[in-house]
This record gives sequence, C-alpha cells and structure tokens, in this order.
Amino acid sequence: MRVWRFILVLILSLAGPLVGLGAEAPEAHGGEAEAEGGLPTAAPVLFHIGPLPVTNSMVATWIVGIAIIVFARRALRNPQLVPKGAQNFWEFLVEGLYEFLEGIIGAHLVKKTYWFFATVFIVIWMTNWAGLIPGIGTVGFGVQTAHGFHVTDPLFRGVHADFNMTFAIALLFFALWIIWAVQENGVGGFLKHLFAPKGDTTGPMFLLMVVVFFAVGLLEVVSILFRPISLSFRLYGNIFAGENMLEAMTHLGGPWLGWLFALPFYFMELLVGVVQALVFMLLTAVFTLLICMHDEEEGHGAKAHAAAH
Repeated sequence: MRVWRFILVLILSLAGPLVGLGAEAPEAHGGEAEAEGGLPTAAPVLFHIGPLPVTNSMVATWIVGIAIIVFARRALRNPQLVPKGAQNFWEFLVEGLYEFLEGIIGAHLVKKTYWFFATVFIVIWMTNWAGLIPGIGTVGFGVQTAHGFHVTDPLFRGVHADFNMTFAIALLFFALWIIWAVQENGVGGFLKHLFAPKGDTTGPMFLLMVVVFFAVGLLEVVSILFRPISLSFRLYGNIFAGENMLEAMTHLGGPWLGWLFALPFYFMELLVGVVQALVFMLLTAVFTLLICMHDEEEGHGAKAHAAAH
C-alpha cells in the first residue's frame, strides 16, 4: 500500500480544527470554572499558535493522526510477500474497504474517490476509539468541589464530541463532491442532472415537466446545502451523547463502583465508534454516486438513493 494515502490522514486531522466553525470555546483556566456535570459543548482553548486557538480536541486529533501514520509506516517498512502481524491488518483493512466501496459505487468511481472514503473511515474510527482511552476528558485542570475534584479544562477531548471536527470533514467532502460531480458530468451536465426534466415527454406535458423538475431541482439544491450539516450533527450527536452517558454512569456508581456501571456502555461505545465511521463513509459514498451516475446507471442509483434515505 502506498504511504501517501495515509499522509492524507494527517491532512484531514489538521484540516478539522483549521476549517471548523463551531462555537467559540472558553480559555483554559480563564474565569470562574463551574463545577457542572456533563461534557461541555465547546472545547476549551489550551493555548494559541499565533492567532490560532488550539483546543484540547485539536491536540487529540493531531496525536491520533500522527499515531496512525507512524503505525502504518512501521507496519509497511519491510513488506513481506506473505503478510503477517500489522502488515496483514493494514492490507486486510485497505483491500476490504476497496472491495466494499467498489461494490457500492462501482469500479470507475472507486479509483477516483477511494483515497478519501478510506481515509475518512480510518480517521473517524480511530479517533472515536481514542476518545474512549482512560484519561481522555478526565485528566486536566479543574476545581475542588464538595463531591471531589471536578475537571473543567481537560487536556484531551473526544475528537468528534467537538462539532468543529465533524463539520470540517463534512465541508471537505462537500468541496470534493462538487469537484467530482463537475469532472464526471461537466458544468452543463451537473446543472442538467439537477434541473433537467426526466423521461420522454413532448408538447405541453414537456413544458409542465420542465417547470416541475426545475422546482424539484431547487429543492435538491437546498437538500445538498444541508448535507454537511446533517452529516456533522449525526456523527457529533452520537459521540457527544455517548461520552455524556459514560460520565453519567460513572457518577451514578460513585467513586468505587462507577467503572462497573459504565462498563457495559463502554463496550457499546466501542461498537458505536466503528458503526458511525462506517455510516459517515457510506453516506458520503452514496451521495457521490447519486450525482456522478449516468443514465445507464439509473437502476443502480435508485438502490443507492434508497440506502441514503
């Protein structure tokens, strides 16, 4: 497997914090910390690099991105004809994802878009699991309360429990989606795909279909513009809710039995981390197929459209 594909993991990791447009986070150690339960919606700012505020979710993103690249490089440093160990894992993952996507979007599109969809899956999967490592969200600065020490500014945060990262990946996909659509259809074909009447009609019925499909095209444009938001909130909502649930279960069991109360939900979150990565990858792949398919692929596209909804 070529190493450049995994360098894209780090690019995505860096793009998340730089492009994300979430709520402004409070400064670390700034103001009076409120000892409230639950994960705060905004990621605290730890420090600045020039004008760029660096939050704890950004730090976690960078660490995971670099770890993935180092792991892949070491696993493929001396590739063997008969893979084993880490090399076998990466080859199984890469080939499995390629065949899986090829069966959904076809051989032509998968050659062009595979690098993005595979990278998105690996990044989301690994960052979701990294957010479950003990110490993430529980080690940092805080205040002493009647119930013990409460962390208000953790050093690390679950990456996709910060809306900035999920929205940044969705925006990146949206930009690539437009590029792939224009490459496949041309500008005229892209507009025709959205607004042109479908089916064989003539006379007054054709004029009616022009008006109807133009209105449908406007609705489709609105739907397309909302896709980055829906993709972002689907992933963010699941991960953010999962982390709050784990924290609630930990507090429910008290200082001695909290881990036992949270254990079943911890294993559930391991499954959710993989499922959400798969769902994000599948939805972006299907959206790409729907805009890039040609007339002879309508049957295949209808099945994909049903899967997307």
